[in-house]
Amino acid sequence: MNKPPDFPTYKGRSIGILILTAAQLLIGGIHIFFGALLLTFEDLNFIQATITYDVYTTVFGILAAVFAFFIWNGKKAGRVGTITVLVFVSVADTLTLLDLPSIPGIPKTPAIAEIAYSLIIILYLSKKSIRKKF
Repeated sequence: MNKPPDFPTYKGRSIGILILTAAQLLIGGIHIFFGALLLTFEDLNFIQATITYDVYTTVFGILAAVFAFFIWNGKKAGRVGTITVLVFVSVADTLTLLDLPSIPGIPKTPAIAEIAYSLIIILYLSKKSIRKKF
């Protein structure tokens, strides 16, 4: 006999996974859009960006979207890939905040929010109950 779930679900997935997938797709889409915009129009005067940052932003966006798809489908690669990318982003942003060598062009103001978001997601994906789903 099937026991009903103790928590709300959507299409067999927890609400937490639904929210995480949506957030990662949104963040991936934003980074892909702005990365492509920066790559296309490198002379945007109001943004201090470099070609390295443009590529970094675009690749981060693509990876966030791909790993969100894997998370939604319950693949371990989604959890591991998301954690790996977010650790890298957190390290790069932290180095930028500390004025240490990092990816040139990373803006300091959004770096704080990216670090906080990354830590929340890493902690969520590290929970034992979430790890068991992958």
